[in-house]
Amino acid sequence: MPQVSTLRPGIAIDALLAGLIDYAGLYPPASLDMRSAVENYSAYRRGPHAGALGRFIVDFARLDELRATAPTMQDLKFSVLLSQPPQPNAISTMIDSGLPIEAVEARAASPGEVEQITRNLPPGVEVLIEIPVDHPQPNLLRAISDQGARAKLRMGGVTVEAFPSPPAVALTLEALTLARVAFKATAGLHHPIRSRHPLTYAPDSPSGTMHGFINFIGATALLNSSAGLGEAEAIFAEENPQAWSLGLQSLAWDSHSWDYGQLFHTRKTFLSFGSCSFEEPIRGLEALGWL
Repeated sequence: MPQVSTLRPGIAIDALLAGLIDYAGLYPPASLDMRSAVENYSAYRRGPHAGALGRFIVDFARLDELRATAPTMQDLKFSVLLSQPPQPNAISTMIDSGLPIEAVEARAASPGEVEQITRNLPPGVEVLIEIPVDHPQPNLLRAISDQGARAKLRMGGVTVEAFPSPPAVALTLEALTLARVAFKATAGLHHPIRSRHPLTYAPDSPSGTMHGFINFIGATALLNSSAGLGEAEAIFAEENPQAWSLGLQSLAWDSHSWDYGQLFHTRKTFLSFGSCSFEEPIRGLEALGWL
């Protein structure tokens, strides 16, 4: 969970939102050009909800384009997507040249690939390894933990089939909790509470049920407190906004309640989620009356 200067001790919404939304405006369904995405991110950094803004997501192959678009970098902090392990010292060279790279994200299917990705990265760069949601592999989670890395879960996409089921996500979260591996999520988490929405911004977009990022936080909190898998599945499947309530110092769902300290601890486990829209999650929270 990134450090956020606007975090107010004791205020539940601040613990929930601090650095929560990594901005992926370059990616579908938004698919913005580099200049528009950079300008949006800079505006969000100066906006009223800046505390909720995480990192700017960009492909390694587009870093030169990014540098040409935003030469000063003063409003940016990056998480870089790797399609393959970079050349030795490539990330260090980029950082030394002035690029504020805080994290790298890549896919891995074996412990050997995890070690290959983490090799030669400079100290302090967070590594996030995307793993399959439907089949958590203990040896892969062990390798991620051994390398001091974090996991990344893909929660949706632009088709209905891209969204994993609540039981599958709950099972993977349980495995991550048992392995003591922190994680981020990506794709399909534009809305606070699980609900049905168009999957893209096209006028003829198909619709589907999308996971809610508040459901995700609640499930993580439940598993951190040793709740059973059934309760985690139930909270992921919850679509009734009235089942949730946010107070000044706590969040509650059903018979469960988490205070500021518990939410802060939960966010040490659930680090952030990537979204091509920063505004949609904020508008969703405003519609709930939480902002």
